[in-house]
Amino acid sequence: MNKEAFEKGLKTRREVLGADYVDNSIKNADAFNMPMQELVTEYCWNEIWNRPGLDRRTRSIINLSMITALNRPHELKLHVRGAINNGLSKEDIQEVFLQAAIYCGVPAAIDSFRCAKEVFAEMEI
Repeated sequence: MNKEAFEKGLKTRREVLGADYVDNSIKNADAFNMPMQELVTEYCWNEIWNRPGLDRRTRSIINLSMITALNRPHELKLHVRGAINNGLSKEDIQEVFLQAAIYCGVPAAIDSFRCAKEVFAEMEI
């Protein structure tokens, strides 16, 4: 693990997903899943999220689309929160899911709407 890349990724990950969630993920990691925490923090959150080519708002739109297509509700909830933190509105997220309904399938988009509503309620927005 590259400690500098991990720390940069950890900073970005906290800014997007929230420090509490990220710190709990790291704190609760054990010998089995800590390598995965290190991998996603160093590569996803540093090497990809910190690239200059796209801003965070655009990256959030892409992630919401792809996670909808993959139908991964746990990750979707995290990234809905991240999308809000990155400046997307509820209306923006709605448009992403409507677009995904056509290209990824209505059932996947319905689940995404359901997950997003839960996050909006938690965030009181």
